[in-house]
Amino acid sequence: MARLLPGLGHVQNYHPLFVHFPIGLIYGAALLYLIGWLGGSDSIKWAAFWTLCLGGIAAAAALATGLYAAPGLMISDSVREHLLDHHKHLMIAASAVTGFLIVWAILTRPMPESGRIGFMAVMFAALILIALGADLGSSMVYGYNAGGDACPQPIDFTH
Repeated sequence: MARLLPGLGHVQNYHPLFVHFPIGLIYGAALLYLIGWLGGSDSIKWAAFWTLCLGGIAAAAALATGLYAAPGLMISDSVREHLLDHHKHLMIAASAVTGFLIVWAILTRPMPESGRIGFMAVMFAALILIALGADLGSSMVYGYNAGGDACPQPIDFTH
């Protein structure tokens, strides 16, 4: 594996390999749903539906790898308290909201005819949760080296 993906030797866990897929897929699904709603295209609505479903699968993988990695993450207690715990709670909430959207979309395939404003509002809420959680995750990785071995550990939280 080191020859195929040499960068993996520098990561503390596999969570970074999974986190970008749900972000891209769920944001893409929201955009496709909006375009499908405004344009009335059934094919775009179906593309949004399947993109959301794939985003949910990717979110489950990112959440599972994150929860598995969290206890062994080489970060200071202050970073764990101020960033990791909040990141974890936001991403659990984002995954739950995404799961709710998937169930709603399955029941009203590919998108609800009535209640579209509510559906899109919940979708927007999921996007906000994802953005807030991803921001905390990037702060840990780029501000406190939570994702690799580029500098000495642990780095204390500074406000």
